[in-house]
Amino acid sequence: MTLANLRTHYTADIVPEKVKDGATVTLAGWVHEVRDLGGICFVVLRDREGRAQVTLVKKKIDRELFKAARKLVRESVISVTGSVKFEEKAPNGYELIPEKIKVLNLAASPLPMDTTGKVEAELDTRLDSRFIDLRRAEALAVFKIRHQVLQAIRKFLVEKGFLETATPKIVATATEGGTALFPITYFDREAFLNQSPQLFKQILMSGGFDRVFEIGPIFRAEEHDTRRHLNEATSIDIEVSFADHFDVMEILENLVAYTYTQVLENCKSSLEILGVELKVPQTPFKKLSYEEVLEIVNSRSDEKMQWGDDLSSQAEHLIGQYVFETTGESHYFIIDWPTEIKPFYAMPYEDKPKYSKSFDMMHRTMELSSGAQRIHLPELLKSRIESQGMDPEGFDFYLKTFEYGMPPHAGWGMGCERFVMTMLGAENIRDTVLFPRDRRRLSP
Repeated sequence: MTLANLRTHYTADIVPEKVKDGATVTLAGWVHEVRDLGGICFVVLRDREGRAQVTLVKKKIDRELFKAARKLVRESVISVTGSVKFEEKAPNGYELIPEKIKVLNLAASPLPMDTTGKVEAELDTRLDSRFIDLRRAEALAVFKIRHQVLQAIRKFLVEKGFLETATPKIVATATEGGTALFPITYFDREAFLNQSPQLFKQILMSGGFDRVFEIGPIFRAEEHDTRRHLNEATSIDIEVSFADHFDVMEILENLVAYTYTQVLENCKSSLEILGVELKVPQTPFKKLSYEEVLEIVNSRSDEKMQWGDDLSSQAEHLIGQYVFETTGESHYFIIDWPTEIKPFYAMPYEDKPKYSKSFDMMHRTMELSSGAQRIHLPELLKSRIESQGMDPEGFDFYLKTFEYGMPPHAGWGMGCERFVMTMLGAENIRDTVLFPRDRRRLSP
């Protein structure tokens, strides 16, 4: 059986510019709905690109074919061969008059959940039957947009001279210290799933790669159970030699704006399905120092924020609200964080070492990215590792690279799921990843 026997076109391909009225085509997909009106039967076929109405009039069609169509089970996989009839009143402007309907796989009944949108399902129900949930137009739209986001990011960075890389996800030591690691057995010794490609990105700067990026999984063994945390996520990371934190902030804000533009231009139908009106962020993004953030939060909240505190959810909300009120924009940077609360590799200012050359890029609802100029001086790096209660010997493979010519460098990491979540205004981050992994969910 050849591909042409099963499908010649997607549903969205049937337009007057490509297909003549009366032409014979073969569509394949799922039975989205069957509407039996007695003398006429409508079968709605759904594929990845949309839906098509298959129209069967009892008096004008083979009797056995009409009977078979009436008995089709929703979500069964079918292939339909018939003639195209352009009709303004029909969904998508055409209907298919069938000559043959072939059932390729019969669906069981009842279904685990409704795919038409007529009956709402809870998030857990949808995730338990993710294979069915992904058949919903809204779910597919999210992942078409996510695809475009990643394509745009790759295109932008490659055009800026970046090399795409892939670093190990099984490591011998923590990237940032702490206990948020998933231990695994690696033959006869303990290893961990990597929290971040950070150390390896820096090693590549020593190797002379100059500009690199990676899009890949990261793992955090944090016992969160919120709408914006995952234990396995996709991180978008860059590292740049001969650059400081302001250089990579400029790359980041321009990348965000470019990606929004590409989604707006290339995902119109998906945005319409989701009811999302996208606004391209204006660059440059507003920059607030950590000290300015302290003042704003403490002037707007009874819960006082102290020097050295990380941002709480409430503080993030207050700052996001302030930025939106003053600029009309949702993206901004917080810069010059206390050195003591940033990772050991963040470069302190020479003249004010309690501040680091670090930043977070924020959306008004949550943090999206963290970055910094990195320490490239080996003795300073060792002392920072020790100051955070870690043993430099555990980072021997990493520290060696700083002793033989490491250039000044900077970079950032951004969570793909959070980026898509804030872009689309999704209520839960689990809607932006195919098969979420959190503290309760390991399957499917």
